[in-house]
This record gives sequence, structure tokens and C-alpha cells, in this order.
Amino acid sequence: MENQDERVLKYSKLVEDLKNKIFSGELKAKDRLPSENELSAAYEVSRQTVRKALSVLGQEGYIYAEHGRGTFCSERVRHTKKSGNIAVVTTYLSDYIFPRVIQGIDQVMTNAGYSILLKNTRNSRKMEARCLEELLQKDIDGLIIEPSKSQIFCAHMHLYEKLDEFEIPYVFIQGSFKQMGDKPQILMDDYAGGYQITEYLTSLGHKKIAGVFKADDMQGLNRHNGYAAALQKSGLTYDPSLVVWFYTEDRTIHPYESILQMVSEMSDIDAVVCYNDQIALEVIRALSHIGKKVPKDISVTGYDNSVIAQAEGVSLTTIAHPQEKLGEMAAQMLLSLMKNKEKQDLEEKIVIPPELIIRNSCKKRDTSE
Repeated sequence: MENQDERVLKYSKLVEDLKNKIFSGELKAKDRLPSENELSAAYEVSRQTVRKALSVLGQEGYIYAEHGRGTFCSERVRHTKKSGNIAVVTTYLSDYIFPRVIQGIDQVMTNAGYSILLKNTRNSRKMEARCLEELLQKDIDGLIIEPSKSQIFCAHMHLYEKLDEFEIPYVFIQGSFKQMGDKPQILMDDYAGGYQITEYLTSLGHKKIAGVFKADDMQGLNRHNGYAAALQKSGLTYDPSLVVWFYTEDRTIHPYESILQMVSEMSDIDAVVCYNDQIALEVIRALSHIGKKVPKDISVTGYDNSVIAQAEGVSLTTIAHPQEKLGEMAAQMLLSLMKNKEKQDLEEKIVIPPELIIRNSCKKRDTSE
């Protein structure tokens, strides 16, 4: 006999497996599902567990039952009529640059008569897949999405293929998966931004420049590559031991601890290029902990020109992020795609050039030393 916990685990596995078969196309609209007995035997679970799984799938609109005939895969919504709804999926909703990006999207879409459904993934690939699954069940006309961990290979391509199949246009912002580089997107030129801000530090006479970059998204890799290219251009040697890589999950601890250790061991570090303004503030906090002053002892740069970059005291030299403008551009691109859905298959990419914002977190070094 299955206990309750075993039944929950087994029916959840059955639900997910049948969903995957639907989204992959193995089970198509109006296909008949195996009988309860067949599913019970195939998955080695009780009929009670099978019934529970089928009930969940039915409530979520994936399947329907016909008396005397069996259970069938639902005809998914084909979006042949306008709903007046669009979805916006970002990694976060309430902090950093995201509220102003969403504000830009909302302004354009509201003026065009659309309502917005907001979702966030907390930069989790699993959450992103879940959001897409939910949206595929809803009646939406389009989607703007910031991909989660865009530097990592996308394992849920089948969900984006379903969006294509249902003729739901979508626009990527702030990054895209490698397999989807030809899809419509609005990006910052992060390579140029990383190059420009590092070049500024070399022009001030800095000789040993550390870097702190995010490893699991496109922005982090591109900003790092720009940093490395600027060092090379200025005649400085790229030293991987001066680079800290962090992931979403350890962003609040790893940069702080790594810079603390690095600067303690290498006292001649005179600048740090940071992935964004949030990380820059953590780096400044770590430097303060060991008695290093910014910019007197070490210059520090951010990226994004967020509100926190303009705090009293040390204000960050950073790269501007046109947050509202980016949201407006994404919304306008999506409106264009919704009017001309055939353009979804054409490469359409807007890359926003960087703009250096100089404040007081950097100081010219004596090049005669």
C-alpha cells in the first residue's frame, strides 16, 4: 500500500511527465491518453494515484474526458482572437532596475489598450519553465521576457516552440539564450560597456584592475570580455586570478568574501570593475572592512546607473542603463510583431550603446610610481 507521501510524489511525477509529453508534441490535441489501468501499469502506481494526476491535469486544462470514450489531450488555445493581454516575465519585479523597465513597458502597452500580466522567475530556470507553462494556458497576445541564467543552455526550448506554434510573439530583453540568438530582442551592448569602463580606469593610470562578474548570464560574460579586451588594448596583462566569478545563488556572499581575501593577499590592486551597482556596493563594503578607502586607495566601478549608484558619500562611476527606454523599446517591438506575426521568424535585434557616467568612486593614480 502507498502511503500519502508516496502518492503525492508519484502523482506529481506522473503529472509532470504527461505535461512534458504534451509540450514536446508527443501527445497532440485530441490524442487519446492511455487508460487508467495502462497508466497504472506503465508507471507502477495505483489507480487512485493515476486518477489524482488526471484530475489535476483536467483542472489545469491539459486534458478532458468523454464518457464512454476515454481521456483526451485538450485542444490548446490558438489565440485566433485578440485578448488585449500581454505578459511580462522578468527575473525580479520589485528591486534594482526592474520597476522602471516595467514602467516603460506599461506606459506603451496601456496607451495601446493592453493589460499586463506580470510574472517573475527569481532568476530560476525551473521557475521560468513554470511561468511559460502557465502562460501557455492563458489567453495572451504577446510576451516580453528577460531570460533566467541566459548564459546556460536552455533546457526548455520546447516551451518557446509552443509559443511559436500558438503564434504568440515574444521579445527578449537584457539577454537571450544561445540557441535563440535570432529571436527579437533588446539588449545593452555589454561588451562595449565593460570595455569602456575598464578603459576609463586605465586612462586614470590604474595598473592592477580586478573584476567581479556574474557567470550565469550573457551580461556577465560580455562585460567580462570587454574588461579583458580593454586591459589587453592598454598593454596590461589579463590575470584570471584577479577575476571573481559568482552565480545568482551566491551573489550576496561570494563577491564580498572573494574581494576581501583577494585585496588582503594582493595589496597592489588599485581598482575593481564590478558586474553591476549592487555588486559594487558589496565590494566597497568589503574594502571598508579591511580599512581600504574608495577611491583614495582603490577605485570601484558599477554598471546600470541604478538609484543606489547615486548614494551620498561614494557615488559610483558606472554605465547608464536606459531602464524605461529599454522597456518602451521592447513594448514597441512587441506591438509591431503582434501586428505582423510573420516577422517573428526574422532576426530583429536592437543593441543599445553604453554611456559612461563619471562620479566620485574613481581617482587618478600617480603613473610615476
